[in-house]
Amino acid sequence: MDIATDSRQVTRLEIVDTGRRRRWSEEAKLRIVEESYSAPRQASATARHHGISNPLLFAWRKAHREGRLGEGGVCGFVPAVIVPEQPKKGREPAGGRMEGVSANGRRVIVEPDVDVEALLRIMRGLETLR
Repeated sequence: MDIATDSRQVTRLEIVDTGRRRRWSEEAKLRIVEESYSAPRQASATARHHGISNPLLFAWRKAHREGRLGEGGVCGFVPAVIVPEQPKKGREPAGGRMEGVSANGRRVIVEPDVDVEALLRIMRGLETLR
């Protein structure tokens, strides 16, 4: 039936309500997003179950990851505590061990509080070895 050749007059016109756009609360979106993460490959099944499209669910998931939906993601503030610096108590080792390598490839591993003069004598002695 082509509209150009159909000359019948419309006698009755019925408007069918296709439904309004649904509005989802933040809590409902968050619950649906959490459900979609419950198992691998669960996103499509969750979208079907709630009657929403996959792209809409993935948009909500992205918003959640970016912190724009609910408390998840990387949004919000973290409480910060300012602690005064502790005064240094004498000479403390920097922590960890130090490694010295002589010219001929011999290695010496020492603690940070080593006697430097003794270490230099040892390193010179190692360089004389073949």
